[in-house]
Order: sequence, then C-alpha cells, then structure tokens
Amino acid sequence: MGSVNTIHVNVRMVAATHRNLSAMIQDGKFREDLFYRLNVFPIEIPPLRERREDIPLLVKYFVSKLSREMGKQINTIPSNAMEALTNHPWKGNVRELANFLERAVVLSQGEELNVPTGELIFSLPGTNKAPTFEQAGRDVITNALKAASGRIAGKGGAAERLGLKRTTLQNKMHKLGITRTA
Repeated sequence: MGSVNTIHVNVRMVAATHRNLSAMIQDGKFREDLFYRLNVFPIEIPPLRERREDIPLLVKYFVSKLSREMGKQINTIPSNAMEALTNHPWKGNVRELANFLERAVVLSQGEELNVPTGELIFSLPGTNKAPTFEQAGRDVITNALKAASGRIAGKGGAAERLGLKRTTLQNKMHKLGITRTA
C-alpha cells in the first residue's frame, strides 16, 4: 500500500452464503456483475441437518483439533452425547457445531468430552415438532442417568455429564418426578 509500483498477485477467492443470490439479483438486492465474478466454480453443499452422517466425523475432527490447541487429552466421546449431537438440527451449520464443541472442550476436565446436552434442542423422531421444555429436560436428565448407570454425583455421574451441581440436578429430578432408575 502506498507504493507507486504495481505488485501482481495470483489469488483465488472462496465465498460462501446460505442465501439465494439469483433471487436477490432479481429483487435488486445483489449486484449481477459481482455474482458472475464470484460464480466461477460453484459448489453447492447441503446444510448439516441434511447430511447427519457427517456429524460424527466433524465432531471427532473438532474435538481432536480443539483439545490439542487447549493442551487437553480428550480421547472419549460418550455415545449418548454423540447421538444428541447427531440429532440436533444445527441451523448454524458447521460453525455452530464447532462453537458448541469448543465450549464442550473447555468444560471437559478429563479424557471424556463433557457435552452440555441440556443446551441442545431435540426433535421428536418422525416429526418436526420439538418437545416441550419440560419434556426435553426430562429426556436429557434421564439419558444422563442411564449413561451414568444411575449415579448422580462423582466422576462420570449424571451431574458431571450435564455440567450441573449435584444439588441442582437433584432439585430438577425432584421437580420433574425423575428417580435414579429412570
């Protein structure tokens, strides 16, 4: 910058959007000339919710990368956590998944990934209807208890898996009518 000499560069630009640029051109909201400059080699990738088989691979990749960056040794991803991650709609696509996993890696203290599954919104199988908040909470707690073999507190207990204090989990269980053997 600021030089009187021209410096030639050879670069490639990659741009991504979730918007329908053709429709935006028709509505006068996107410049047609810019579209044709960018549209040299279009690659259309369906949203993550339409390719759920990619989620476990992405989870393993991000957990490995992030744990290395943070100096952690996370070697295990609980199967119930992987199932919850795979069933989540990920409206923010890969970026939302990556940010969620970064939070999970930060929360993890041992070799097992501590996934705050309570933050995930689950859809009922075969429907697009989300469960009530109460039902979602009940399902999350029940799944955590099953994964922890009914243990509430301690290493690998349901409270630790959910990122909650033991007393908070016990209060939620009492309020929802959940027993340890649920």
